[in-house]
Amino acid sequence: MNGILWRLRCGAPWRDVPAKYGSWNTIYRRLRRWSEAGVWETVAVTLAEIMVDSGHYGIDSTTVRAHVLAAGGKGDSLTCSWPLAGRIHQ
Repeated sequence: MNGILWRLRCGAPWRDVPAKYGSWNTIYRRLRRWSEAGVWETVAVTLAEIMVDSGHYGIDSTTVRAHVLAAGGKGDSLTCSWPLAGRIHQ
């Protein structure tokens, strides 16, 4: 799982996943299998239920960077940032 999370967080090519996480191909295949089987959705729903039951809410702020062409627009900047969510405490 750490190899999958590292790759998704960094956005690096699969072949650049550090060897300490195992074979990049194994990590890629596992991500595909888990995605097709709905494992990620199950994890997200379970975590959300635990957060609601415990009364603790913690959604961190995240920024996604993409090439300006990915946004479908024109501009001088090579990257764009979109805040996905604010931090919520209760």
